Amino acid sequence: MPELDADQLTDLAIDRLSAGQTAAAETYARDAVRLDPHHVKALSALALALHGEARHAESETVYSRIAELEPGEPMHWMNVGTARRCDNRIDEALFAFARAAALGAASADFYYNVGLAHIARDDFESARAVFQRAAELDPDDAEIRYRYAFCCYETMRTDEALAALEGWEGGAGMTPEVASGGGHLLMKLGQPERAEPAVRRAAAAGDDPLARLTLIQVLERTNRLAEARRLLDELTAAPESAQLGPELSLIEAQMAHREGRHALAVQLFENAVAACTDLHNKHFQQFPLAKSLDALGRHEDAYQVLTEAHASQAAHLKITAPLASLRGAPALSIADYPCHPDDVSRWDHGGAPGMEASPVFIVAFPRSGTTLLEIALDAHPALKSMDEQPFLQNALDDVLALGVRYPAELARVTPTQLDEVRSRYWAQVRRKLSLEPHQRLIDKNPLNLLRLPLIARLFPHAKVILAVRHPCDVVLSCFMQHFRAPDFAQLCQDLPTLCAGYRRAFDFWYAQQTLLRADVLELRYETFVANFEAEMRRIIDFLHLTWNDAVLEPGRRAEEKRFISTPSYSQVVQPVTARAVGRWLPYRAQFAAALPALQPYLRRWDYDA
Repeated sequence: MPELDADQLTDLAIDRLSAGQTAAAETYARDAVRLDPHHVKALSALALALHGEARHAESETVYSRIAELEPGEPMHWMNVGTARRCDNRIDEALFAFARAAALGAASADFYYNVGLAHIARDDFESARAVFQRAAELDPDDAEIRYRYAFCCYETMRTDEALAALEGWEGGAGMTPEVASGGGHLLMKLGQPERAEPAVRRAAAAGDDPLARLTLIQVLERTNRLAEARRLLDELTAAPESAQLGPELSLIEAQMAHREGRHALAVQLFENAVAACTDLHNKHFQQFPLAKSLDALGRHEDAYQVLTEAHASQAAHLKITAPLASLRGAPALSIADYPCHPDDVSRWDHGGAPGMEASPVFIVAFPRSGTTLLEIALDAHPALKSMDEQPFLQNALDDVLALGVRYPAELARVTPTQLDEVRSRYWAQVRRKLSLEPHQRLIDKNPLNLLRLPLIARLFPHAKVILAVRHPCDVVLSCFMQHFRAPDFAQLCQDLPTLCAGYRRAFDFWYAQQTLLRADVLELRYETFVANFEAEMRRIIDFLHLTWNDAVLEPGRRAEEKRFISTPSYSQVVQPVTARAVGRWLPYRAQFAAALPALQPYLRRWDYDA
């Protein structure tokens, strides 16, 4: 048999690559390279074979050799960058990608690979920008659109993320991994009706354990624990579960916490923290670990872990939100700008909607029991709620665009301009939900507490419910929470900073309410959970509604809604209870330095410190 030349061996290597036979492809390619060390096609086949076997350092060496042979070809530098990225040499990968860009690389595939490199270093803002370009170049690629949406979500661009996933389900290249990832993201974006079918299809498509794991995460997040537990037990027993690594252990830890097996949860979360080598990523396991420690009564340990979790999150924000990190804890500067009495006296409410045509606003400092109240009211057929939305802040932006000083010059906003701002507010609402003619909107966003002047100007006849709870319980609950929003996460970084923010928010509220006299009902959490029916009747009367027994079963309503966007999603499906009252008491020593800031409101509401 005649000896094969380098071209023939290369052709055989390419044939084997097409057939998925990477080991055979490597053998033929190496034989070809031995015959001709400068054979670019043979070197490329060898690099592809090594990449297919996840031998990324070796493939990078070969790709670098190809780039030396043809230094002006951008594709070679892109391949070098991709091999380095897969080998977790991210900075070196970005250097190679920069070389490729300088030589003219500008394809969707190029931007996709650059975006993955930025994700690997938790630089979601840079990743978002390049995935946006990739999506513009190839809008039908399902994975590119999913990655772009993911980066939008991580950079708090919710509307952009949803837009990126519009019609995404029919995109090209829809693998089970992409389908499950996109479905999970849709759930976090508040669209469970689209999320679950995508994830279930991915889980049923084959033996991809990641898709099955994602389905379990969706079920836990939507409070279907029995099905989640059954599928988790099945997945754990399956041989392919070994491919999942720490992700499987983390969902087991979360399920153990939900099931009240806190000792197991602590053990699993501690293992996950120890296994995490990056300081800036440890907080993802430390916050749930602290909650399990708290549930076991290990309060000093819980507080120590929380302190470490906030330090880890601060390090994370330096990477993912550098501008917000530099700003530090927010000063809640909106509280620097009060209404002016002379201006308020000239407010023209002509044409303003009446009570029944206005939203019901629920405001508070976060973690004051507003989700329980919202879900209970949502059970009433005359009311309908939406997940927490920034629509009132968007309306404030519209007012500022009119060129008036807010809120000192709100009298200058004409009835026509107010109608236009309200119209845009309702247009955003309609994109989230449909209201029947007899239904009123519940707009629950706790920190609209700081937007009372806008509420009073746009909806002067609206009903407003102010939820209050023992300040120390509120502050502790915020401190224990893993908030995504960078500014609020930094406000919660320690108890003194958090208490100062709490004080500032309520100082502003009461100063403005004294002047504006909005139609407000104050609801005390402790009384609410202790005398639930009586308090619900008081609220229903305040809203001028007829009584409906459905409001007494918020747990049932929460199960019907499936997805609850707030951290309270696991509490609101349970019976109404007072067990969270006084949760701060074991942490009295840690509150010592922060209590003076809370004293005015402990006295105002007659709470015991």
